Amino acid sequence: MDAGSLPDRGDGMSEDIQIGKGANVCKRCGRKQGLVRRYRIYLCRQCFREIAKDMGFEKYT
Repeated sequence: MDAGSLPDRGDGMSEDIQIGKGANVCKRCGRKQGLVRRYRIYLCRQCFREIAKDMGFEKYT
């Protein structure tokens, strides 16, 4: 087994797994940077700012 490869799980999915920050993208625009992952939102910070009020978030400061 190579140091960089994943062990075979037996279901044929070992090559398709992404690990690290690039594994998740914004659900709205596809951007990888500035991702809000808290509460499993998975939106970049720019998209989150645009639709946060519609989602029920309020700005207090």
